[in-house]
Amino acid sequence: MNLPYTYQSQGRRPATAIAVSLIWIALVAAYLLLDAAPLILVVIGSFTLPALYDLGRNPRSTFSLNETHLRWSSGRQEAQIALAEIDHLRFDTRLDMSVRLTVVRPSGVKIRVPVPATPPHHIFEPVATDAGLKTRRYHFSLIG
Repeated sequence: MNLPYTYQSQGRRPATAIAVSLIWIALVAAYLLLDAAPLILVVIGSFTLPALYDLGRNPRSTFSLNETHLRWSSGRQEAQIALAEIDHLRFDTRLDMSVRLTVVRPSGVKIRVPVPATPPHHIFEPVATDAGLKTRRYHFSLIG
């Protein structure tokens, strides 16, 4: 058994920094070379503010599974669930090929794990199965 299992992610990613840099370079080039309207450039540039905020703040998300509990934290969200209180784990593959993880309790209550705290499914699913948790896979469901 591969327990305890721990996964961490952070908000500061090189791809985000590169994308924001390229967008801002394009905006400056549009202003200098094309004489673009500053108000339009400000509106377009404002769409990069959440990414800049994440780059500056660098939020950390964690996910762990041990012999007794499943835990995660992401931003202001934190949860700890005893393994005995979990009916199964639901892995939903979305149309954009991302995988969402949902903890389903015996009562039918579904608790979604935040995307930043969700570990890679191809690594975590076998670990969860080895820990005695039932898993279910759903591909490309539009509602759920």
